[in-house]
Order: sequence, then C-alpha cells, then structure tokens
Amino acid sequence: MGNIHGRFEPSNSTDKALLIGSHMDTVIDAGMYDGALGIICAISALKVLRVTGKLQRLTRPVEVIAFSDEEGVRFQTTFLGSAAVAGILPESILQVSDKSGTTVQEALRLNSFEASAAALGQVKYSPESVGSYVEVHLEQGPVLEALRYPLGVVKGIAGQTRLKVIVDGSQGHAGTVPMKLRRDPMVAAAELVVTLEGLCKDPSRFLTYDEECGCFTEESLAGLVCTVGELLTWPSASNVIPGQVNFTVDIRAMDDLVRETIVASFSRIVMQRCDHRLVDCAVEHKHSAAATPCDPELTAQLKRATRSAVSAMAPGGHGHAGAESTATPVLMSGAGHDAMAMARLTRVGMLFVRCRGGVSHSPEEHVAEDDVWAAGLALLRFLDQHAVAEL
Repeated sequence: MGNIHGRFEPSNSTDKALLIGSHMDTVIDAGMYDGALGIICAISALKVLRVTGKLQRLTRPVEVIAFSDEEGVRFQTTFLGSAAVAGILPESILQVSDKSGTTVQEALRLNSFEASAAALGQVKYSPESVGSYVEVHLEQGPVLEALRYPLGVVKGIAGQTRLKVIVDGSQGHAGTVPMKLRRDPMVAAAELVVTLEGLCKDPSRFLTYDEECGCFTEESLAGLVCTVGELLTWPSASNVIPGQVNFTVDIRAMDDLVRETIVASFSRIVMQRCDHRLVDCAVEHKHSAAATPCDPELTAQLKRATRSAVSAMAPGGHGHAGAESTATPVLMSGAGHDAMAMARLTRVGMLFVRCRGGVSHSPEEHVAEDDVWAAGLALLRFLDQHAVAEL
C-alpha cells in the first residue's frame, strides 16, 4: 500500500515487536509537521540508540513505519496504509475511485505496486508478532499551548463518521424561474448545513438524557464536533440555479453512542427537510471509526518518559521546552490517527506535541524546535524503559 518500513531485529529475541509510526501524507495546502513529525522523531530516537551503542541492547524488534494515505484526501477513505498493516482493509477498497475515476487498484499498479486481494493479505501483520504501537503526533489543537506544556499523553481518540449528502433539484435559468416555482438544491443544502450546526451545538434538543444508563451526559456530549468541509454545485455558474449540490459532513465524538445518534438524527432531518423543499436527497456513509482508548500501561510509560524528558530540558537541564508545570497533561484526541487502525492489531499509545496556536492542516502549522526536541527525547526515554536491556 505504499508504506515504508525500517526494522531492527535483535539476535535471539523472541519478544513481540514494538511498532512506532505515523503517516507521510497530509491534506491539501497543509504544513510540514502533520504526520512527518512522528516519523522523524522515531528515526531520530533510534539513531541516538545506535550512536550511543544501545541499539544492540534492544530486547525486542523495533520497527518504524511511515504509513501512506492516512488523510483520505484522494479516495475519501482514511487509514489506507495502517489499515492494511492491521489487516482490516477490505478487498473492496481496491475498487474505490478518486474524482478522476482512477481506482485504488489502478493507482497502485501505476506506481509499480502489486494490487490484488492476495497482495493485501501479505501486508497484514500477525497479532502474535506485535506487542504494541506508539505514535508521536502534533496535537492539532490549542490545549497544550494553553497549559504551557510541550507534550501530552493521549488517553483515547474520538470516533468519527464521514457522510456525503447529495441534494438534487431542478436546474434552471437564474432570471426566468420564479422563486415560488423553484426546486433549489442550494437553498436546501444551506438549510441542512445550518441545521447540522444547531444539532451539534445544542444536541440536548435532540437527544434524551437517560438517568438509568447515564447516556448523553454533559461529559459524553462535550467532545462532539461537526463540520461541513466541502460543498460542490453543478453546473456551478453564477446565472444558473444548481441542479445538484453535494457536501461532506464530518461528525466526531468521544462517545460512540452520541456520534451514532447524531448521525441517525441528521440523516432523518435531511430527508424531512428535503421532502419539505421538494428536492431529492441521499446520505452516503463514506467512513466510520469507533472511538479508540489508548492502552493504560503504555500511557503510563509514555507519561513517565514525558516527565523525564521535560525535566531534563527545564532550566538547568540541556534545554528549555517552556513547561510551567510538573504534571503531564492527559488529553483526548478529536482528530483521527493511524493508531485507530493499529488498535485493531495491538495495544496503542500516543504522545502529543504542542503546536503554535493549535493550528494544523494549514501552511501556518508550526512546532517549536525545543518541542520537537522534547518529543524526540521523550520517545528515546520510552525506548530506554520499554525496549533496552540494562547493563
């Protein structure tokens, strides 16, 4: 699937492998840290082990993986590389096409990769061969910066659903069709976008609190976010009433039941509003991923490694990462990561790195050099604790 692997295999080791990775792709008009930061930190930590002579003391195989196509920009389906490694990529993915009509299978063959169901099976790792997966990633949010701390450990990743809404109306001349006689898909789509915002800003109007099961508490609703990131019209001319409007919907929540209920509620509202406006609508489910808890033991180990690294970089240490607290933040991730797919293969842990202004998926994305250093040092300390034999 276009992944790149680097592996060190110690002699006479029977332990399961530690995988460290992230993705090498990013979104259109993005920065330089998303995904790539985690790969560079992993390679750098192993390089330090080699330079210091510790690489030969590894007690288990350690493998760095640079995953392909985590973002799903081209084929609108995420985690292609990591899902293949985890063994959860369906054969049907080979027939998914991009906007130009090129399928995944054709794209792989054009780049000299074998593209068959059998080839997918060869990419899959055996759960018996893998002990854990760790990923370093910029936070993509403002929390660490607000806490004035360079690093944070992740306790879990929000579940995600991606939808495509298709609204079909009657295409016509902008100047000759009276307002009362129009079946305008753009107006219907605009109403649905605003309705989605209201649904996700105030879900309590649509969801019922169940005191007995504790569903839909304030805490479970707190991480709910909804986004319309792409809207396309046809034929997209200033003097034409559109005949069709397509838009994407991204729904994320820490609580899977909340997310699934919001998806069902919005899908029902789409049909109701479209019937009212005499337009035809369809809701396509493009992607769904359950919320992913991180392994408590790995989280504790990463927390200790982070505390050690930040302490070493404090004034009087070897650098200064700008930490104003001794407590390592523990965060939930609202963004999806390769760790979500890898959790189907093995236990996972994640480390977040502070980014300026919480900005990501933008050319303004930035991580301070000291924070990159802190992340690399924390990963090195984790490897020392987790995979290097004592003398």
